[in-house]
Amino acid sequence: MADATHRHFKERLYGHFAQLGKALASPLRIEFLELLAQSERTVESLADETGVSLANASQHLQALRRAGLVDSRKEGLFVRYRLADHAVVELCVALRNVAERRSAELQRLVREHFAERSDAEAVAMADLLKRARSRDIIILDTRPANEYAAGHIAGAISVPVDELQRRLKELPKSKDYVAYCRGPYCVYADKAVELLRANGRRAHRLLEGFPEWRMAGFPIESGAAEASRA
Repeated sequence: MADATHRHFKERLYGHFAQLGKALASPLRIEFLELLAQSERTVESLADETGVSLANASQHLQALRRAGLVDSRKEGLFVRYRLADHAVVELCVALRNVAERRSAELQRLVREHFAERSDAEAVAMADLLKRARSRDIIILDTRPANEYAAGHIAGAISVPVDELQRRLKELPKSKDYVAYCRGPYCVYADKAVELLRANGRRAHRLLEGFPEWRMAGFPIESGAAEASRA
């Protein structure tokens, strides 16, 4: 193969890789991808959660779609976006892992923001998988109900964190609780554990989140929120 021909191939090859890098060169786009890893979302929903204008959200989503990272579909007057492939979750997790290992500034930021969080008390996914069938443990999905319906850890019950206070009576004190949410930097599970412990329950958070659980190939379910299995 002629050197010039192969050089041209390499330039085009790495150009395609660079397009993905360009699409990810925005904090907001990365946040959109992490939200879409939970469930399909409308432009309006993403704009509302991240505090940006509809026009701004739409422009960023178009950039992600051009890069092949998200797909969209029309539903009445709304456009709903979803991840184009589960491999996009793996890409986001890989990006996060490299940043966690190589960025001292990121490590400092996380330590400061989660100063009161103890990973020693968190439950790893493999440990939860072993304990999941025990009748003494209840797995709480603390994300919004629509995210639970799109997919959740098998056997988990939906108790969005903003509903937990009024639903405490459904959760007996004789059980152990493991709360999970969107990922390691989501605070829904932290808040749930704090509230459960303050009200006499034994509770821990899952070290990772639902996307990591699904990526690991562990059992998942989908469907609307169920009544408590407590």
